[in-house]
Amino acid sequence: MSELSVPRAARAPGWFDRIGIGHLLLGALLLVYPAMANDFFLTQIGGYSLVLGMIALSLMLLAGYGGMVSLAQITVAGAAGYVVAIFGENNSGIYGFGWPWWVYGPLAILIASLMSALIGWVAVRTEGIYTIMITLAVATACFYFAQQNYALFNGFPGYNGLRAPEVFGVYWRDPVPFYYLCLFCAVLAYAAVLYGARSTFGMTLQAIRDNPRRMRSIGFDVTAHKVFAWWLAGLIAGAAGILLVWFNGRISPGTIAVGPSINILVIAIIGGMRHPIGPFLGAVIVTLMQTFAIDIIGAERFNTLIGMVFLIIVFISPDGILGLWERVKPKAGGEDWRASFRTSVK
Repeated sequence: MSELSVPRAARAPGWFDRIGIGHLLLGALLLVYPAMANDFFLTQIGGYSLVLGMIALSLMLLAGYGGMVSLAQITVAGAAGYVVAIFGENNSGIYGFGWPWWVYGPLAILIASLMSALIGWVAVRTEGIYTIMITLAVATACFYFAQQNYALFNGFPGYNGLRAPEVFGVYWRDPVPFYYLCLFCAVLAYAAVLYGARSTFGMTLQAIRDNPRRMRSIGFDVTAHKVFAWWLAGLIAGAAGILLVWFNGRISPGTIAVGPSINILVIAIIGGMRHPIGPFLGAVIVTLMQTFAIDIIGAERFNTLIGMVFLIIVFISPDGILGLWERVKPKAGGEDWRASFRTSVK
C-alpha cells in the first residue's frame, strides 16, 4: 500500500509536514538574501531586524504563552551588553578585562537569564496591568542606575569601542558574517520557542495562562513554571544583547531607556503574539520605518508615525500582522494542499 493511500490521520507526520513549505521557502530566502542585498541592507535592515526580533521574541514567549507582558526585555538584553563591555574589550578607559568571547559570551547570557528570572520572581506575584507596571519600574530604575553609576557602568557615556571577535580569520562584524551569525541565533531561538510551545512545559504554561487557579488546584507549581519561563526568555534576550552591542559598537544607558523598552512591546504587538514569527515581522516593519521614514517626516514626528501605524494595525487586527494574514489566507478545503503537493511531485 502506498503512502498516499493511507488515511492522513493514520499516518505519522513526515518531515515535510513538521517543517512546512512556508518555513522552507522563508529559510531559502533568508539564506540567499546576502546575494541580493548590499552591505547596508544586510546589516542595518537584515541583521538589526533579527536582533530586535529576538528581543521581541523573548517578550512573545512571556506574553503570548504565559500571559505576562514585560517591559524589561531590553533591560535584560542590556545586562548582557554591559557584561560584554566590562569583561571584553573597550576603549573607554575603564575595565575591559579582555576575556575571550567564548568566556564572556556564555557569562553574559547566564547573567541576563538570572536577572530575567529575578525580575520574573517578583513580577509573577501580580497579574495584568500590575505586571506591566512592575517591569516598567524595573526598566526605569535600571536606566537611572546605569546613568548615575560611573564606577561600574561608566555613567551617561557608557562604553565605546566594543568590537565583535575575529574567529578563524573572519571578523564577525563584517556584513555577511554578522548577518549569518544573527540568522543562526534567530533561527535557533525561533526553533526553541516553537518546539517549547508544543512540549509538556509549553502546554502547561499555556494552561496556566488560561486558568492558573485550576492548574494550582491539580498540583502544578504555577510560580515555578512562570519563573522558569522568565529564565528561558532571558536566555534569548541575553544572546540578542550580545549581538546588539556588536552591532552598535557601544552600550550606554540610552540603550536600555524606557523608549527602547516600549519599542520592543510595539514590535511584538505589530507583528503578533500568536506565533514566534510575529516578533520578527514586527521588527522588519519597525526597522524599515526607522531607517527610511525618519528622513522623510523628520525625527520629531517619527514617534507620531509609529503611534499611528500601531493604532491602525491594532484597530484593524488586534493580533497584528499575523491576524491580518489569518483573514486573507486561503481556507483549506477538500484534499489537504500538502497531500496535493506531494502527489504533484511524485
